[in-house]
Amino acid sequence: MNPMSICSSSSSSSSTKSWVVHGLVVGAAVAAAIGAHTYFYFRRSRRFRSRVIGIIPARFASSRFEGKPLVDILGKPMIQRTYERAKLASMLDQVVVATDDNKIAECCRGFGADVIMTAESCRNGAERCSEALQKLNKKYDIVVNIQGDEPLIEPEIIDGIVKALQSAPDAVFSTAVTPLKPGDAFDTNRVKCVVDNLGYAIYFSRGLIPYNKSGQVNPDFPYLLHLGIQSYDAEFLKIYPDLPPTPLQLEEDLEQLKVLENGYKLKVIKVEHEAHGVDVPEDVEKIERFMREKNLS
Repeated sequence: MNPMSICSSSSSSSSTKSWVVHGLVVGAAVAAAIGAHTYFYFRRSRRFRSRVIGIIPARFASSRFEGKPLVDILGKPMIQRTYERAKLASMLDQVVVATDDNKIAECCRGFGADVIMTAESCRNGAERCSEALQKLNKKYDIVVNIQGDEPLIEPEIIDGIVKALQSAPDAVFSTAVTPLKPGDAFDTNRVKCVVDNLGYAIYFSRGLIPYNKSGQVNPDFPYLLHLGIQSYDAEFLKIYPDLPPTPLQLEEDLEQLKVLENGYKLKVIKVEHEAHGVDVPEDVEKIERFMREKNLS
């Protein structure tokens, strides 16, 4: 099947596009209301953030799933499937893989990807992206962190979070959420998110948020699942590793909380996205079953 099939399939694609468009309209309205209010590095340059790179951070050592980027998914390494999806996004000027592992690097070069070697000491994907950014010869305004465990990420979502960050000059970070399935409500590998009325993140948690007095899932509440993709203002990403770890970030083990705890704004778009990422070995079978059902090659 053509790799664009998941994007051009009727209901899922149009739903994704309509949600993305909605998020961009809200973002543009917020940007207009904010006017000249910007962070210190934006005051140095009012230039539109146009140059965009996609970076796929990948490490072999993972506490939950060692060697995850190289796991086979219907005949291809997962990192290759993620890379091929990212290359379909129209807003990315370049896509590279950032890794600290030679096996991953060799695999990626084998299917034609550009690779940047990074230190083993990187504590999370954002820090790996930051190091890779500073090793590039070209300058970029926006960096999209595309998690290597999202083999079915839709190019429209990548484009959507880039446009959301471009339309929100007060934000240094943007990401996407999708409706949470009831069965994932108490799965700590599925990160939940709550968003304010202007489309900015309030909080992320591995627990169910919001949590009601009954302690039960409310079937009428639109809980949100955070997708493993985010974009950063490039100047902010350079200082991100130097920001000290924050209490909520450490407790939840979620890197985006360090952004919020330090007072920065994080823009969120809502999309319809059926397939989730691969967090543990059991998720591989779920992804393959989904791909067979949708006739995705």
